[in-house]
Amino acid sequence: MIVELENICKAYSQGKLCVPVLENICFSMEKGEYVAIMGPSGSGKTTLMNIIGCLDQATSGTYRLDGEDIGKCTDNEMSDIRLKKIGFVFQSFQLLPRQTALENVALPLIYAGVSRKERQKLAAAALERVGLADRMEFKPNQLSGGQKQRVAIARAMVNSPEILLADEPTGSLDSKSGSQVMDLFRQLSREGVSILMITHDAGIAAHADRILEIRDGKIRGEVTE
Repeated sequence: MIVELENICKAYSQGKLCVPVLENICFSMEKGEYVAIMGPSGSGKTTLMNIIGCLDQATSGTYRLDGEDIGKCTDNEMSDIRLKKIGFVFQSFQLLPRQTALENVALPLIYAGVSRKERQKLAAAALERVGLADRMEFKPNQLSGGQKQRVAIARAMVNSPEILLADEPTGSLDSKSGSQVMDLFRQLSREGVSILMITHDAGIAAHADRILEIRDGKIRGEVTE
């Protein structure tokens, strides 16, 4: 299993109040699986994604990523896991505006201590993989929304992570660009990449192998055709 969650709960304190966001979340995901978590705004799906992405910690419960108990990790260990094992794709792309596509994709490799020559080689290969070999020297303002998201996907994949986490990856795109991004995810899935995507859109979720529905902080079960 790449992801295992057992009775994950998350609550925030507001003064003397304890506000539950996630309640007894249980699910697992096989390596190479493509899973969508679908739910409306406020359902807890982004909080869940942040816990799975080691950006936040559960209040209680057990989370294992590739067999490692994340709850026992220090902040530094969690940072290392984010760098080496997890690729992130966000709705807003989060590209550096003054950097070229190649430089944006190479960024995680700088933090990983990869040499400049190797960084450029790996970043170029990642951009080629997402069909942007001819856009390497373009800056974000010279790219369409769909191209920006593909640069973001190349950046997420450049470290060969264990899992790709996508938070509303088509939310800022038109339908054609969204379809192209979903085609790319399907291709990556066929290549054995583990993908966990959160979305409020049933049409986007339908591209995954398996869909879980989350409402009011609880997994309500699998969505079947």
